Amino acid sequence: MSSKPNLRTGPDADVTKGQLERRDAVKKLIGDDPDDVLYVTGLAGTKDDILATFGDVPRAFTLSGAMGAAAAMGLGLALAQPERRVVVLTGDGELLMNVGTLATIGVMNPPNLSIVCVDNGHYGETGWQEGHTARGVDIAKMAEGGAIKNVRTVTEDSQIEEAAKMLRESNGTSFVLLKVAPTDAPKHFRSRDASWIKGKFREALLGKN
Repeated sequence: MSSKPNLRTGPDADVTKGQLERRDAVKKLIGDDPDDVLYVTGLAGTKDDILATFGDVPRAFTLSGAMGAAAAMGLGLALAQPERRVVVLTGDGELLMNVGTLATIGVMNPPNLSIVCVDNGHYGETGWQEGHTARGVDIAKMAEGGAIKNVRTVTEDSQIEEAAKMLRESNGTSFVLLKVAPTDAPKHFRSRDASWIKGKFREALLGKN
């Protein structure tokens, strides 16, 4: 028997009043897709958020089977490609698996790196168990404690515009904790073959050899 609760799905009207629907909120927060932006996503949910927002953009490195690696990969990419904006889109469960990376990111402070943590308070990959952030853990405070200077928590629509501006314009690494409703949003297929993902991303970044 599945342990997955009866989650709300669909448009904002189906989300409890006062909560953000993840797909709508991510789209508003990230905004347009400039050609120079590189994306790194966590597993499943945030991968689907990027695909739902931009389609199968080749400049997105979508992780599969490497839970906890998104922020570290984004850091390495930002340092290696200082002229490109790097956006990491990850979930609360994924980020908590390697949360110490935030300290390294804060110390290195690459100005072209932005991290968005989509926090629905549940572990979507393993059966929708309630996660730590639903029990009081605050990843934004962890980011601040890790010396990341530009940190925002977004819990309502009126806060998105200012947070989006910070992501685009801050002179230093930026971090946004996006608190969303635990909706079972539609899935978007993309190959999970790591070699294919790497090849597609590498070609988009460096061109064909």
